[in-house]
Amino acid sequence: MCQTLAELRRAAACLAGRFDPALLAPDQLAQALRDAGAIEKMMSSVASLTAARMAATGPTATAARQAVRELAHASGTSLFEANRALEAGKLLTSQPDVTAAALAGELSRQQLALVAGAVAVNAGAAPKLLALAKTGSLQELSDESARARAAHQDLEGRRKAIHLARSLRPYTDASGTGHLLAKGTPEEIAMVMACIRPFADKAFERARKEGRRERPEAYAFDGLIELATAGGTKAPKTEIIYRVDLPALLRGYPVDDEVCEIAGFGPVSAQAVVDLMDCGDPILKAVVTKGKDVVNVTHLGRRPNAHQQTALDWLFPTCAAEACGTRASYLETDHRLEWSKSHFTVLGLLDRLCRYHHHLKTYQGWALVHGRGKRAFVPPDDSRHPRHTHIEERR
Repeated sequence: MCQTLAELRRAAACLAGRFDPALLAPDQLAQALRDAGAIEKMMSSVASLTAARMAATGPTATAARQAVRELAHASGTSLFEANRALEAGKLLTSQPDVTAAALAGELSRQQLALVAGAVAVNAGAAPKLLALAKTGSLQELSDESARARAAHQDLEGRRKAIHLARSLRPYTDASGTGHLLAKGTPEEIAMVMACIRPFADKAFERARKEGRRERPEAYAFDGLIELATAGGTKAPKTEIIYRVDLPALLRGYPVDDEVCEIAGFGPVSAQAVVDLMDCGDPILKAVVTKGKDVVNVTHLGRRPNAHQQTALDWLFPTCAAEACGTRASYLETDHRLEWSKSHFTVLGLLDRLCRYHHHLKTYQGWALVHGRGKRAFVPPDDSRHPRHTHIEERR
C-alpha cells in the first residue's frame, strides 16, 4: 500500500511538472477541474484515515498530538483544520457509506468533517447529507448537518453550554488587518446581526447614490461601526425571523422532523424562541407550520408584501441557484413571471437570487429550472431551461 502511494506521488509529480492548462481545449477545462478536484478529495480522505491510524498506535494524548502535527505539516493546513480532519478520520471506522463516498472523491476535507460529525450523532442522516454534498454549497451542507445533529441533541442543554463559552475577541493578524471574533448562541448572534442590518442598509443606499458598489459584507461592517458609534441615537427596530412547528412550540422541544430554527442561523431550542418573544425588543416574524398557508398569497404590488417577504426569508435562506451558499441578507427577489406583464405578485412564483445569479438571469438569459426551492441554474442553451420546456409543452 505504501509503495503504491509512493508510485502515485511520482506519477502525479510527473503530470504536474509538465501540466499546462493552455494546452486544454475550452470544452475540456470543466472536466479537468472535476478530475483534479476528485483526486484532491480522495487523497485528503486517505490522509485523514492515515492520521487517525497514527493517533491510535501509541499513548492516546501523545500520539494524537503528533498525528495532528504531522497532518498539518503534510497538508499545509493549520493545527485546527488538521485536528478536524483527524477526528473525522476516527469517525469513519463506523461509517462505511461515508467512507466509501470520501474515498471515491465525493467529499472534501471540510465536507467530510461536517458529514462524519453529523452522522456520528444521527446515523439516519447519511443518505441526505451525502446527496447534498454532491449538489449543494458548503454552507448548505453545514446548515443541514446542524439540523441533523439538532434532531438528536438536547438543544436547551447545548444552548446553556454555548452561552457559558461565549466570547468576543479582537486581534490583529500579520498583515495588520483587525478582526473581531464573536461566539455565542445562534439567537444572540441573530439579535446582533438584526441590529446591524438597518445601518448596513443605510450604508448601501449611500454607496448607491455615490455610484459605488461594494460587497454586502463591507456594508455590514460599515453598519457595525455606525451602530457602535451611534451614541444616543436610537437604533431602528430589529427583526428576527424564526420558524417553528406548532406542536414543537407547544411541547417545548421538537421531535422527528419537526423544525425549530432562526432563519439563517440554524436550530435553536424552543425555550430560546420563548425568551426572544419575552424580551420585547426584536420584532419577531414567525413562520409557524400547520398555521396559515403562505405558499400562494397574491397581491397587486411589484414587491412582496410583508407576509410574503417573511415567507421568502424562510423558504430561501440561501440563493435558489444550486450550489450557491449566498445567505438571505444578500439576496434579491426575482419574479419568474415578469411583473411588467402580469402586474401581480404570487409567492409561489417568486425566487431569491444572489446579485451574481440575478445578473446572469437578467442580462444573459440564464434561468432556474422548473420547480421549487434550490435547483439547477442553467444557460439559455441548456435543454432544461424553461424556454425549452415551454416549447416541448406547446408541442
